[in-house]
Amino acid sequence: MPIGRRVAYLRVRRRLSQQTFADRLGKSKSWVDKVERGVRSLERVSTIRDIAAVLRVDAATLLGHDEQPAELVDRNEGVARIRTALSAYEISPGRPPGRRPPMSPQRLDQELAHAWSTYQHARYPHLIELLPTLLTEVHRAPAQAPQACRAALVEAYRITAALLAKLGERSLAWLAADRAMSAATGDQLLVACAAVQLGQALPASSRARSVMLAAAYQAAPPDLDAGTPQELSLCGTLLLEAAMMAARSGDERATAGLLDEAAEMAARVGDGQDHHHTAFGPTTVELARTAAAIEAGDTRQAVTRHQKIIGYDGWRCLPVERRAAHLIDAARAYLHAGAPSAAARVLLQADHIAPAEVRHRPAGRDTVAQVARDPEAPTTITQLALTLGLLCP
Repeated sequence: MPIGRRVAYLRVRRRLSQQTFADRLGKSKSWVDKVERGVRSLERVSTIRDIAAVLRVDAATLLGHDEQPAELVDRNEGVARIRTALSAYEISPGRPPGRRPPMSPQRLDQELAHAWSTYQHARYPHLIELLPTLLTEVHRAPAQAPQACRAALVEAYRITAALLAKLGERSLAWLAADRAMSAATGDQLLVACAAVQLGQALPASSRARSVMLAAAYQAAPPDLDAGTPQELSLCGTLLLEAAMMAARSGDERATAGLLDEAAEMAARVGDGQDHHHTAFGPTTVELARTAAAIEAGDTRQAVTRHQKIIGYDGWRCLPVERRAAHLIDAARAYLHAGAPSAAARVLLQADHIAPAEVRHRPAGRDTVAQVARDPEAPTTITQLALTLGLLCP
């Protein structure tokens, strides 16, 4: 429903005549009539807030976005289904009559590839729908190809942990990552893959950093120049996880050292790679340097790095999810540097390329709310915050 018709509908429900409504707004009856007929548009956030206050509704309802809480409810219900799938196991080796056969290893690989692609394109609501079935299928995987099914189980837990960490479900993300580590036991490559998501789920601590470093150095080749891109990508990604843990703990010296180690490996891998779904390369290291600068409170360095990164060829090679996550980090840097307009601009860019990264990820929603509350924030970001129910009119 156009906003003008919505205003008219709500006004009638409040039993207000156009004249009475206009008087309470301090407008003319003609102005109200033009708004309700769609002849005059409502662009100023302050006017929308005034209308919402007179009609005794929130701005999200007035804008026609009152369904957003229902979307969040759907997300929570989807997370509950993932939790149920994580707790279910196929214990009996037999198959009850009438049940369809398990997926073949080849089909599982296809489904897992689709799940990773969905994640990297930041289509989180769709992935929430996919994962319960995928987890059920890997639990039912046939034993004819045990190594392939084992790798599929690790990958299913990895993608589950990655999504849950994005959605702020840290405890459940840790459970999925821990399951991945358990399933990978005995296979050095699979353990390193699982450790990447374990690092995303663990809170920053010296113990967690030690776990990441142990996994990184186990995955590292004896000679960097002789290492494969797959080995270097895994080791480098784990070093980045350890570096961010050090940054969050305030250990700037360790952070710098670990980032430099990762940069050496990234230079050998190059940009445009996605070995083991890490998207590791020189540009990824620069994203981590930017995030570390934000953690250290060096917003000037963070902004400078961001402005350089988006001009790199490697920037365009990154998955959509990675670019949008960085733009949210950049918005935080701009805001702390006293540039709310620039913060709003990069947030809107993130919302354009990956809406779920901004609208479903708690870090994205929190950043939108912080920027929108700045007195100098542009109306575009304020309206987005109102749409998401992050501001009261």
